[in-house]
Amino acid sequence: MDLITTATTTEEATRAADVAVLPVGSFEQHGDHLPLLTDTIVACAIAKAAATAYDLMLLPPVTISCSQEHAGWTGSVSIRSSTLARIITDVAESLGRSGVDRLIVVNGHGGNYVLSNVVQEANVGERRMALYPRRQDWETARQQAGLASSSHDDMHAGEIETSLLLHLCPELVRNGYQNSDHLAERPDLLVTGMRGYTDSGVIGQPSLGAAEKGKAVLESLTASFATCLAVLRD
Repeated sequence: MDLITTATTTEEATRAADVAVLPVGSFEQHGDHLPLLTDTIVACAIAKAAATAYDLMLLPPVTISCSQEHAGWTGSVSIRSSTLARIITDVAESLGRSGVDRLIVVNGHGGNYVLSNVVQEANVGERRMALYPRRQDWETARQQAGLASSSHDDMHAGEIETSLLLHLCPELVRNGYQNSDHLAERPDLLVTGMRGYTDSGVIGQPSLGAAEKGKAVLESLTASFATCLAVLRD
């Protein structure tokens, strides 16, 4: 998949990037048809495309994050929100010591709510950190890619994630996604977790997934990244 950086220290010194890009994924259930690593694959793909397009420093991914809502599914692993916050701030501080003063966190997992607070706190005084994709970036990507589902209905292991993996690594998408659709309102998700609303682990419509949609989503997110980058550098 070639989504993790293999750059040398000499190559990064030559690049002399003023912004680093850090993908943050998760290791959690994505139904029967997508791998536990799905969010990390998505975050890495967005980060790699953006770093390549805008000549930025690409960092290796954070692969385990805040997936407590998936507790009980075999293979799902989490860390505390305080741990994730500390990882991000430690990475930013370390980058600063090596001369890279700005960081864009590419988040692939919706449950990482703490990242918003980390970014807010980092920007008190000066602009040093951004969180991407923003809600509007996802919505734009959905529209431009012609996705049929909404972001509300397509919460987990649905059309957009299945499409992205069908584009990026189709060999990792298991058969059966065509018959795995499940929709559910989830007003008390923070209390009940995913188990309160799905037996399969899916909330969305993976049957609508298609590789061409995934390709269009990634292209849209790569283009929208320019605005995020400009705001951080302004």
